[in-house]
Amino acid sequence: MTSAQSGSSTRHADPDENPYVEDPPTDFDPVDDFSREAAADQAALLRAAVREHDHRYYVEADPLVSDEEYDRLFARLRDLEDAFDLPTENSPTRRIGGEPLDGLETVEHVAPMRSIDNDTDADAVREFDERVRGGLADAAGSGDLPGFDPDDLAYVCEPKFDGLSIEVVYEDGAYVRAATRGDGREGDDVTEQVRTIGSVPARLRGDDHPERLAVRGEVYMPRAAFEAYNEELMERGEEPFANPRNAAAGTLRQLDPAVVAERPLDVFFFDVLAWEADADGPERPARHRDALDAFESLGLRRNDRVEVVDDVEAAIDYRDEILAARDDLNYAVDGVVIKVDALAHREALGSTSRAPRWAFAHKFPPRTATTTVEGVTVQVGRTGRLTPVAELDPVDVGGVTVSRATLHNPAEIEALGVNVGDRVRIYRAGDVIPYVPEVVEKRGEGAYEFPDACPVCGAAVERDGPLAFCTGGLGCPAQLERAVEHWARRDALDVEGLGPERVEQLREAGLVASLPDLYDLTADELAALEGWGETSAANLIAELDATRDPPLDDFLAGLGIPDVGATTARALAAHFGTLDALLDADEDALREVDDVGPEVAASIRAFFDREENRTAIAGLRERGVDPEPFETDAGDAPADALDGLTFVFTGSLSVPRSEAQAHVEARGASATSSVSGNTDYLVAGESPGRSKRDDADAEGVPIVDEADFAALLADRGVDWPPTDD
Repeated sequence: MTSAQSGSSTRHADPDENPYVEDPPTDFDPVDDFSREAAADQAALLRAAVREHDHRYYVEADPLVSDEEYDRLFARLRDLEDAFDLPTENSPTRRIGGEPLDGLETVEHVAPMRSIDNDTDADAVREFDERVRGGLADAAGSGDLPGFDPDDLAYVCEPKFDGLSIEVVYEDGAYVRAATRGDGREGDDVTEQVRTIGSVPARLRGDDHPERLAVRGEVYMPRAAFEAYNEELMERGEEPFANPRNAAAGTLRQLDPAVVAERPLDVFFFDVLAWEADADGPERPARHRDALDAFESLGLRRNDRVEVVDDVEAAIDYRDEILAARDDLNYAVDGVVIKVDALAHREALGSTSRAPRWAFAHKFPPRTATTTVEGVTVQVGRTGRLTPVAELDPVDVGGVTVSRATLHNPAEIEALGVNVGDRVRIYRAGDVIPYVPEVVEKRGEGAYEFPDACPVCGAAVERDGPLAFCTGGLGCPAQLERAVEHWARRDALDVEGLGPERVEQLREAGLVASLPDLYDLTADELAALEGWGETSAANLIAELDATRDPPLDDFLAGLGIPDVGATTARALAAHFGTLDALLDADEDALREVDDVGPEVAASIRAFFDREENRTAIAGLRERGVDPEPFETDAGDAPADALDGLTFVFTGSLSVPRSEAQAHVEARGASATSSVSGNTDYLVAGESPGRSKRDDADAEGVPIVDEADFAALLADRGVDWPPTDD
C-alpha cells in the first residue's frame, strides 16, 4: 500500500478522530498491559481504520498507508481480538479484502478468494512450518490423513506478484467470466476487460480439460511496458501512475474495454479455485506443482520462477534469491508465497475464515531513503491539472538512483508542510515513480507556496478541492500540445502521423497555435519542415481531410472533455443526437444521460462554458470539421415502437451494452442503470450481476435473456441485434 491524500467524502474512519488512519503509530504496548475495556476501545478504532484502508486499497486503488503499516495494524487488531476473545462478527479480520466498486456489476466467486497470512521475518515462516507439520500430524493421528509421512511434505515457492488478483472461469474449455477479488466472496465483473488481455486464452488448449475450471491469476503491467506507458502519459501532460499495481488496477476497472485493450496488461495464473470434471474428464492434479504443469498444457500462462522445496529453510533461501533478483524481473513483486504442495495435505489443514492454513507470504522489507528537496517543478497536464514534482538530491533507493518524486497536488504539499531545503523520506517499494510520505527534518520556511499563475502560459490557477488547474485552456501551449495529441488518438479522430514530437514541432514552427489550425496546414508547409518529405506531408493532409465529417461521439471524445472517455462520449451523442443540442444542454439535461452524475455533468458544462473551448469548436466548424448527427439504424420500426418501456441491462450481451441502450432509446424506450419499480424488463446476458437480479425479484420485474429480449422486440417490429447504418 502507498500513501495518498483521501478524496473520499464518506469514510469508515475520520483521521481527526482515529489515530490509525493517516501516519498511524505502530509501536504498540504489549497486549498483556491492557484491560479488556481498553483493548475493546483500541480494537474499535483499529477496525474502523482497517476498513478505511481496505476501501482505499481495494476499491479506490489509492491507499493511505504502506503495506508494512497496514500489516502491523491488522496484526494488532487480530492479537487484541484473540487475547480478549472480543466479538469478531463484523470485524475486518473475518473479511477478505475490500468491497466491489459501484460502477461494475457484482458477481459471486466460484470459490472464496482468501487472503494469505504474511510477515517479513524469517522466524515467522519457520513458525508457519511448525504449524503445518503439527496440523498434519494431528490429522494423521485422527485418521483424517492416514499414512502421513513427514518426509512427504513439500512446499511450492512462487513470486508474490504486486498486481490485481482475479478469478477466471472456463466452461467446456471456453472463457466465460472474469472477476476481481473484491471482498473475497464477491467481486467486480471484468469479463470484457480481461478478455482483451492477450495472455488470457479465449479457449483452453486441447480437448482434455475439466468441464468447469476456475483459476486464480494476477493481472499486472510489465515493468518495461509500464515505464513506456508512463512516459507516454507524461508526454501528453497527464499524471503518470505511481506504480505498476495502480496502473493495472486502474486499467482493469475502466468501464470501456477498448481503453483496457490499449494498455499493456498481462497475467500470471497460479492457483485452482474449482476443478469440475465428468467421469471421462481429467481429475484434479494431486499436487500443486502438477496443477501448474496442467496450466501450461491448457494454455494458461504461469510464472517460470516457481520452485519446489523440501524444507522451510530452502523456502527462506528462495525468498532471498527473489529479493536479490527483483530489480531484474519484468514484473513487480513484494515477496514470495510458500504453499503446501499436496492437495490432500491442504484439505487436511483447511482454512480460517480469512486465510488458508497451508500458505504463507514471506514479504520483502519496504524500500526507503532520506534526502533533500532541492526544488519543486510544476507540470501541466492535458486538462490543465498542475502536478508538483520534488527535485531531489539524488539518492539510492533499493539499488535505483532517485532524483524526482511526486508530491501529488497542492493539498499534499500543505499536509506534509514540505518546502525546498527540507530533508524528506522517499518511499519507492519497487515503484518507478517514488513519492514523499513525510518530512523528517524541517529546514525550509513553511510549506512550498504553490504558484498562482500557470508556469507555462501565465494564466491564473484555480483550486478545485485538493487539485489545481491552469485556466488557460487551449490557449496554454502545454495544454494545446496535449489536446492535439488527444484529438489524434485512435479512440478519438484516429489521425495517423500526429505523435508528440510532430505536434511539438508544428507548435514551435508557428503552424499550430490552436486545434483548428490543424485544418489550415498545407502539404508545402509540412514538407519544408525538418524530417518531413512530400509523401509524409501529403499523408497527414489526407488523414486530416478524412476527419472533416466525424461521427459525433468521436468528435466529443477528441475534444478531451474531462471525465468523458469513448463510452461517455457515445452515450452523450446517442442522447442528444447533435452537437448543438449538447452545447445548449444544462446540467440537469446532462444528468439525464445514463452514467453521467452530478460531477461529470458539471465538468462537461464547465468545459463548454469556457470561451477558449467554444472558440476552438467554432473554429473547427468554420474549417469544415462538423460532426454528423448521431443515428442508430431503426430499420422499418417507427421511432415510438418501444415508447413507454424501460429496460435495464446486465451481464454480457452480443453487442456492447451502450449500443443496446442506444438501440432501444432510438425507438422511444428508456434505458437506465438500476432496477426500480418503473423498470419493465431486466435483460440478463451472460454472467449477469446478482444485485440487479435480486432487485428485479424484489420489485417484481420480469427477467429475460437475450433470446427472449429479441423476441419481445420482434413483436414490436424492432430488429435485434442492431445493424450498422
